[in-house]
Amino acid sequence: MLDLIDKRIDELTQLTVDLIRFPTVNPPGEAYTPCAEYIGNRLKRRGFEVEYVRGIGAPGDNDRYPRTNIIARFDGRSPGPTVHFNSHIDVVEAGEGWSVDPFEGIIRDGRVYGRGTCDMKGGLASSIIAAEAFIDAYPDFSGAIEISGTVDEESGGFGGVAYLAKQGYFSKPRVDHVIIPEPLNKDRICLGHRGVWWAEIETKGRIAHGSMPFLGDSAIRHMGAVLEAFERDLFPALDRKVTSMPVAPVGARRSTMNINSLHGGQTDAFYPGLPSPNVPDSCKMVIDRRFLIEEDLGEVKSEVISLLDRLARDRANFRYEIRDMMEVMPTMTEKDAPVVQAIGHGIHDIFGKDAEFVVSPGTYDQKHIARIGHIYDCIAYGPGILDLAHQPDEWVGIQDMVDAAKVMAIGLNILLRGTR
Repeated sequence: MLDLIDKRIDELTQLTVDLIRFPTVNPPGEAYTPCAEYIGNRLKRRGFEVEYVRGIGAPGDNDRYPRTNIIARFDGRSPGPTVHFNSHIDVVEAGEGWSVDPFEGIIRDGRVYGRGTCDMKGGLASSIIAAEAFIDAYPDFSGAIEISGTVDEESGGFGGVAYLAKQGYFSKPRVDHVIIPEPLNKDRICLGHRGVWWAEIETKGRIAHGSMPFLGDSAIRHMGAVLEAFERDLFPALDRKVTSMPVAPVGARRSTMNINSLHGGQTDAFYPGLPSPNVPDSCKMVIDRRFLIEEDLGEVKSEVISLLDRLARDRANFRYEIRDMMEVMPTMTEKDAPVVQAIGHGIHDIFGKDAEFVVSPGTYDQKHIARIGHIYDCIAYGPGILDLAHQPDEWVGIQDMVDAAKVMAIGLNILLRGTR
């Protein structure tokens, strides 16, 4: 089986290049359908049953940018468990600073360069080659293999895995084990992720002429008081919270909060800018709070809300509203779970050492598989160096993809045939 992967290095490389050449940039959701159809056509030729599911009504879905997902299934000769490889096909914008065309799929020095090579089309290609090699080596296996290419992971996954999970695509008895080939390094297994709470805080003011600010009430100045309280009270308190989760990097083993955006006053739709004659009556801040498995979500929220309530008591005319945008609980698969053990054996066989277990500082689509599909035998494992994700000159190593494909194939052999 492993020699079949070695014979398909060129095929694996070209598959990655082909995937990169679909500029599946999110937002807005470019090229989702042709990319999904490319994957589906390939797998259909290999005997997979292919289905396309559009995330109708999901954020961003419309006729110009349909949220097209592909799910392919190969049933073995007899009933048994199902192993599902899930990869997202969307990528973030290329941005500036590239030395190569980000959507050409340049091959150089044993690497494939391009937006999405690392995160995570290289992992998708590895899972396809691993599944095809396993099927060719053991055509009489029991159970089933599924491969999905889903959308919108970079913006929360609501038109992709979340939508599919609600339709039953990630639930028992259809699926038993899930492997998400995110780029966590080829010798590491990611067991889960920290929790996240996104919220929008709005401070209120009263509009007035900018030449007479004493007749109004600046919402931006009220937001300044919020920022000062965060710096003085909240951020030091968060930094004192430490988790037992093996989060990588180590700096993320503490509670954190990022201020994603801050805007008040005249809309920036007037860019490159016209002067605003008004005292701002509204200022909005979006916060991104990452929390630990030891923390309670209610307490996480109350830390912020109690601070705002204190300002409402102590600061003249302070008024605010807070709106939840997203909340996801931390998740961490047990180390003795079947899929963890299977991929762990594969890592040991290929690299001659025990797998390192990590937890992601940010969420990925495991959150939907756990909370909606109630599938907890789920991990992230794939090629690629996480630090390269979303960077200019993003790349994935060809040998890393080969090694990861071998680990995945060994995992399939253990989960579906019970043997190494």
